[in-house]
Amino acid sequence: MPSLEGSTATSQSLERGLAILSSFHSDRPLIGVSELARELVLSRSTAHRYVATLAKLGYLQQDPDSKRYRLGPKVLDLGFSAINSMDLREVSAPHLRQLSDETGCTVNLAILDGTDVVYIERCRTARPGQREIDLNLHVGARLPAYCTALGKAILAFVPEDRLDVLIEQIDFAPRGPNTLTDPVAFREELGRIRASGIAVNNEELAYGLRSIAAPIRAHSGEVLAALNLAVHRTMLSKDELIARFGPCVTQTANDISLSMGHRLAPA
Repeated sequence: MPSLEGSTATSQSLERGLAILSSFHSDRPLIGVSELARELVLSRSTAHRYVATLAKLGYLQQDPDSKRYRLGPKVLDLGFSAINSMDLREVSAPHLRQLSDETGCTVNLAILDGTDVVYIERCRTARPGQREIDLNLHVGARLPAYCTALGKAILAFVPEDRLDVLIEQIDFAPRGPNTLTDPVAFREELGRIRASGIAVNNEELAYGLRSIAAPIRAHSGEVLAALNLAVHRTMLSKDELIARFGPCVTQTANDISLSMGHRLAPA
């Protein structure tokens, strides 16, 4: 970690504390003090002091068996406070509920964070067959953007220079039977999405899961998020999914974009 000593614009202690919290993720929920010290180039005693402070404040919890640490409930409070403060979520909620009610399908809203999508709203349905594709997702859940309709619907409209950086960072690992693992093929897919305005996940994330997504735009035209509608493969083929739900998904995304434009337009 670069030294911040002598800087009046930033706090080294705050940066180190946030770096420790950022080290935890779903693939590595438990981390030891020695690991953190090594990765953040800190002495073990310094790392322990930061960890102990974060634990005292509720941002970390120690696992009694392994003595390693996990994120604490205070981090969840911050995350949900951030999500709940989003105008986008408030504006989108009634539109998502209407789409779910009209189609009988689960509908999701997500934003891009790095190379992941983060779910900020879900309207679940009790329709038979939907439980099999829920994947234990919840508000705040993360998934790789490259193998989701939500992620592709956003990435397709990211400026080219930023997209180049993101694609370099993506680990194109196979997740489902049809995952795109070739960066060139992935770029071609994004081109098709730009042309059609619709992204499809055809069992790229997991077996049996198909979904269709459309981007949500700000008044400026910038893509803010995406919404999707998910079905099980036994319900509809890929072509049937596009034909049946493409228009209503696109219309709902356009309605939310228009509402956001009205919300953000100057008085």
